[in-house]
Amino acid sequence: MAEPTYTRRGVFAYGDLVQLTDAKGKLYTITLVEGKSFHTHRGAIDHDSIVGLHQGSVLMGSGGTAFLALKPLLDDFVLSMPRGAAVIYPKDSARIVGLAGLGPGSRVAEAGVGSGALTCSLLRAVGPTGHVTSYERREEFAAVASKNVDRWFGMIPEHWTLTLGDLADALDERQLDAVILDMLAPWE
Repeated sequence: MAEPTYTRRGVFAYGDLVQLTDAKGKLYTITLVEGKSFHTHRGAIDHDSIVGLHQGSVLMGSGGTAFLALKPLLDDFVLSMPRGAAVIYPKDSARIVGLAGLGPGSRVAEAGVGSGALTCSLLRAVGPTGHVTSYERREEFAAVASKNVDRWFGMIPEHWTLTLGDLADALDERQLDAVILDMLAPWE
């Protein structure tokens, strides 16, 4: 399972995530939708005008401001993603993945999916040959996380299972490589 797909070697298409950066370095992450426009106080950009451009293209907003169009890094996406709960920031996600020794084929249980930031890092680390099972007690957090994972990968990855419930009650996986506890009372 790859990260967001970009057809024809870095050419933007509908459904792709695009990071627009203005001259002052402000980042905006959008998903390209036919007929839509991105609006900022610096002007508007039609999504249709981005489709077909190569990554690294510079385009002008209606207000005369130049924007650089790139595929966002996961780190940038995490910082701009909609949140239902606090996120685990990229530097901490990298440390968690590293300390847990996760890589392709790893099997992980995650308690407390929050907004899905760590989930995206775990899914990327284990790849399509691994599996991440996430447990979330709060339905509203599970919904936000699911939307963020779907937005980053362009679909819900087959190697991810999201379970609404408490890991302490619902965990039935065996042969796990790691259990990640991002919850209020992990000692329970």
